[in-house]
Amino acid sequence: MRLLKKLIEADAPSGAESAIRDIIISEAEKLGYEVNTDALGSVIAHRPGKGKKLMLDAHMDEIGVIATYVEDNGFIRFGAVGGLDIKELHKRRVRFANGTVGVIAAEEEKFEKKADPSAMYIDIGAADKKAAQKLVKTGDTAVFDGSFHQIGDTIISKALDDRAGCYMLLKVMKKLKKTENDLYFVFSVQEEVGLRGAKTAAFRIMPDYAIAVDVTDTGDTPSCKPMDVKLGGGAAIKIMDRSVMCDVHVVDALRGIAKQNGIRYQNEIMDDGGTDAGAIALTGGGVRSGGISLPTRYVHSPSEMASVSDMEECIKLLIAACEYNWE
Repeated sequence: MRLLKKLIEADAPSGAESAIRDIIISEAEKLGYEVNTDALGSVIAHRPGKGKKLMLDAHMDEIGVIATYVEDNGFIRFGAVGGLDIKELHKRRVRFANGTVGVIAAEEEKFEKKADPSAMYIDIGAADKKAAQKLVKTGDTAVFDGSFHQIGDTIISKALDDRAGCYMLLKVMKKLKKTENDLYFVFSVQEEVGLRGAKTAAFRIMPDYAIAVDVTDTGDTPSCKPMDVKLGGGAAIKIMDRSVMCDVHVVDALRGIAKQNGIRYQNEIMDDGGTDAGAIALTGGGVRSGGISLPTRYVHSPSEMASVSDMEECIKLLIAACEYNWE
């Protein structure tokens, strides 16, 4: 898990992915892949082959906040970078790129009546505007301050969405042996703000098939919304989310691959979020797209939770998909 921890600890909100990009480029080059970076900043690692062109994508960015204004009293107003749950932000810690840590707060009476982002601010303990601006300026971004912990088979951390996907792709790149397929491993930018990096990367590659590797919600906590995915149940094969109806051929192929190789899998239908599969599917004249997801509790929080054994099942399924004879 050292590699996963290293990826997670590289803070990289959407649009500021340089820290994680540098690590991924270094790891991919060590493995002997042809590595390029496109104009938006996505990393594309290529393993040439004579078979079908297969794109596997995981996004590098994480959700965060952006400083929009520093008030005279030193408190910082902010906007969202990605999908934040406003109700869950009160008293959360965030960390800026220079290491400055602040607390998201609100006037509690106002906030209790209505979870209004305009009533919130970041407190970095500055005495006034001048002191605050020495540490944080308008346009600076911050991410959740949530450390990495492993307890047996369980991982708890910020940014498993989608550093877990990046980790799994790198493991696939390392373990993959013989395949005829023409493989493109894409580590995309700006997924959390509109699936942007995957769209331009897919246009550059124009693959025959694509698999988005991301996290998904679970339906295994008390009183939660029912969902046919649970922690420890294996890889989740995506059927649909709010951004995509996965290609039937891809879904059936992934299920068949899992059964043939004894890989534990679950069926994923996620109705409250989207993934890069949606952008890739609509690229050019269309790309036959699907998804392999890691079951994750408490997504978009500093305490996302996933299973190591589920990661291992996802990696097995991805390797088998890379070796599969796509028709």
